Amino acid sequence: MGGRKSKLPKLSLFRRKRIFALTDSLEYREIRFARTRVAFLGIVFALCMLVLLLIGNHFSGDVLGLGYNQLSLLETENRILKDELVLLSQKMEDLQTSIDGIAEAGNGLRLATDLEPIDEDTRNAGVGGSHGLDELSFVGVEANEILNNSSTLLDQLSREVELQRVSYEAINQKYLKNKEYFTRIPSIKPVRGAYSIRGYGMRVHPVLGIRRMHEGIDIITDVGTNIYAAADGVVRYAGRTRGGYGTVVEISHGYGYSTLYAHVSKALVRPGQTIRRGDLIAKSGRTGLVSGPHLHYEVRQSGRKMNPVDYFFDDIDAATYREQLESASLQ
Repeated sequence: MGGRKSKLPKLSLFRRKRIFALTDSLEYREIRFARTRVAFLGIVFALCMLVLLLIGNHFSGDVLGLGYNQLSLLETENRILKDELVLLSQKMEDLQTSIDGIAEAGNGLRLATDLEPIDEDTRNAGVGGSHGLDELSFVGVEANEILNNSSTLLDQLSREVELQRVSYEAINQKYLKNKEYFTRIPSIKPVRGAYSIRGYGMRVHPVLGIRRMHEGIDIITDVGTNIYAAADGVVRYAGRTRGGYGTVVEISHGYGYSTLYAHVSKALVRPGQTIRRGDLIAKSGRTGLVSGPHLHYEVRQSGRKMNPVDYFFDDIDAATYREQLESASLQ
């Protein structure tokens, strides 16, 4: 380098810092835009590192907890929930079909128990159209429609289930009442023997020889034949009377029904005694004003004397009735 002086730039504390590089000719030259280039390279490097970091975080299961996988999970969960909601809606529609069948069967039972059937207007009363759910207004149109339809159908199902519950409770109560009522109807012939279907009504009295109203039927039978109660009830009177009926048994069955068994030779029950249909209550005879042994049998309904033949069920007498009860209990 001899006596050659190197030309160095003057440095000043008050001037902006510059970066110089020593060239091959041993001269200093200023590198322009050095800071910009360094910054750019730094940014590029940082971005590369960030990309590598994100890739590594992705494959490691989001260990940094950045949460970008959460969106994908929510989308998957939303799709699954929507599918489940559609499936639930289909099941509710199937349930509606089942309830329709139950309602039809229920109407059949209502008719069988003498109740008015439930008509379609009553079933559909209070069932409105689809209504919006304000608290779910942020969901999509499709999901909102599914939710609204499901909510409406669920309301309808809930109402119909309650309606059928009340209906079946009424059917059960009516059935129990009818069951009790039917046991009180005098429906069996109280004694074995022949009778005339024209025995009830106006006729010539066999002893008095005058035409008068015969308010029952005469069942011809031997003295001492068993007489059975025609229905459940309570003995109102048992004993001898002053009239032409002789010794009688009178039973109150409730629901306005009562029966009278006259001309018996012996009463086997006492007043106030509870009686079941088919129970032995007396022996046939010829007490009172009679021309021969027989049972005079009357049926009264709300004070009116009815034709007993109209109440006989297939002309079943007490003995046959008891045999059928025993047979039914063994099945």
